[in-house]
Amino acid sequence: MSVMTLTPIEKKPLSFALPVIGAAGGFAGLFVGTAHGSGLLGIAIGALALMALGFVALQILGLGMEKPVRWGIIALFTAVGVMVAGVPGFVLGVLFGWFFSWFIYWIGEGRYRANLAPYLTSGQVLWHYSFRVLCGAIFIFLITPILVVMPLSFNAQNFFTFTPEMLRFDPAGYSLKHYEDFFTSSGWQQALRNSLAIAPVATLLSVSFGTLAAIGLSSEHVPFRRAIMAILISPMIVPLIISAAGMYFFYSRIGLQGTYFGVVLAHAALGIPFVIITVTATLVGFDRSLTRAAANMGADPVTTFFRVQMPLILPGVISGGLFAFITSFDEVVVVLFVGSANQQTLPWRMFTGLREQISPTILAVATILVAISIVLLATLEMLRRRSERLRGMSPG
Repeated sequence: MSVMTLTPIEKKPLSFALPVIGAAGGFAGLFVGTAHGSGLLGIAIGALALMALGFVALQILGLGMEKPVRWGIIALFTAVGVMVAGVPGFVLGVLFGWFFSWFIYWIGEGRYRANLAPYLTSGQVLWHYSFRVLCGAIFIFLITPILVVMPLSFNAQNFFTFTPEMLRFDPAGYSLKHYEDFFTSSGWQQALRNSLAIAPVATLLSVSFGTLAAIGLSSEHVPFRRAIMAILISPMIVPLIISAAGMYFFYSRIGLQGTYFGVVLAHAALGIPFVIITVTATLVGFDRSLTRAAANMGADPVTTFFRVQMPLILPGVISGGLFAFITSFDEVVVVLFVGSANQQTLPWRMFTGLREQISPTILAVATILVAISIVLLATLEMLRRRSERLRGMSPG
């Protein structure tokens, strides 16, 4: 069965394909070379090696030998990876070999234009893929530290580095003892209880006040809406250290510094902007004729809110609440200023643990927090899609 493409593809000249393939090889060689002490040497070797492979695959062997050549490239990268880094090198070799075996033919045969509009210029095609590569590089840059922390939390030794046993994937190098320490340590469990006692209450306050503020600010007759909105979302913009210092001096004067209620109020203030933004975004697609119809049928404002408006904006309210919960659960700067030793939260204990005693249990806690964040973000995505479907069903 033939595959229809937007643009007919054609083989590209080597004068174009080889430099592009070499640039990709040099980019990969930069990381490999840096890991072995010479980034410039890695760039040179990576570029020359990929250009040589591209010349052999495209010019000497041709398209008819694509599958055997691709398997050969994968085998070559795998062998080099095993010789250089053992078992981890095997995994990286397979991944690099698969990618570059595909990339050589993707560039050399002009397949990169298959799903693009035929009228795009070379510059537009370059920007199309450069933008995606840049976004991917930023994503990798942001996600790599998290991916490093997670396997380190299973280290059998009390180190913050990969041991030789871990690099060899030796089961003796892995252990759950840091997780066991977290769940059996009275100090860590007390910090967890404090976080679970503060975050839900702060979230409830954030959702209540933030939702009411968003509904009020969505009305056109409210004066100075923009100024009020700027003030309400300022905790999101102002650096936390400034907010924390201001809260400390203010709470000290009114007797809330070092109290549970003071920490809850501080975290609620930090979470309100997230609720306002998400609920306001949901209200953009809200059909106000529904509330007018409910009023015409005799419903009072409270009944209209809970029976008509709330079900439609509920995804935005829950999304804002989840953001407020994450903000409160992960916050450490403000609680250091306005809290006391009795309100030591999980992030606070992690911070003091890094400063006073280096314990790999911190890595286990960080991994647990990452897992919780992933679950909450997945919930947010499902709520976002549900909100879009509800707005699509609205008569407006």
